[in-house]
Amino acid sequence: MNPPGAVLTGVGVGPGDPELLTLKAVRLLGEADLVFVPVLDRHAAPPGRAETTVRAHVSADRLRRLPFALDDRGGVTARRERAWDAAAAAVVAAVDAGARSVAFATIGDPNVYSTFGYLADGVRARRTGVEVRTVPGITAMQELASRAGVPLCEGREPLTLLPATAGLTPVADALAGPGTVVVYKGWRRHPDLVDELRRQGRLADAVLGRALGLPGERIGPVDATASDLPYLSTLLVPARRDGRGGKL
Repeated sequence: MNPPGAVLTGVGVGPGDPELLTLKAVRLLGEADLVFVPVLDRHAAPPGRAETTVRAHVSADRLRRLPFALDDRGGVTARRERAWDAAAAAVVAAVDAGARSVAFATIGDPNVYSTFGYLADGVRARRTGVEVRTVPGITAMQELASRAGVPLCEGREPLTLLPATAGLTPVADALAGPGTVVVYKGWRRHPDLVDELRRQGRLADAVLGRALGLPGERIGPVDATASDLPYLSTLLVPARRDGRGGKL
């Protein structure tokens, strides 16, 4: 079965502040027949960041939760695959029942380290006629740069975005380069990241953001003793800059 005209849109809703959604995101969320949001695959899971954010724009009767193994750090595990398959099946069931405009709200941007890609693949495999679209969202690195008053990149500077889950070597290589480095998902690797920042003389300029856009948000210098980092923390290490226009 391939229901005609069905569209699945991954909507980026930013890092947590409901005011950071684009006009297009707000419009599409308002027009969607259903809006799916990711939550932990746990009994009575609390609202996730995406759900908390879109509640300001979407009525509760149009919200549907999709459980994912968001805290699984083991790669492509059986638990993760079951969650991906179940989520895709739930979206397909909604389309088969008549929904023609279905949105999936994802924190940040749907094309940057997002769960949406796995969901979209599963839906495409089951219903080739469903059109998949995305609406870009403001990323955590943009929000942190804005709040900290630090330009992400100037002139010829490169900008490198890495997940700490990729290991310390890529981060160390990027820090040795000429540009700005942003590290997501620092969490358990925070002490190692701090050691590397100190070794390369980059610690003093680094900025750490925790729970951006949410109650309890903290933005400031990197604390080597931090022990309460959320998984979705953001580390921003600005490029070394000698003066105005020095990288032009």
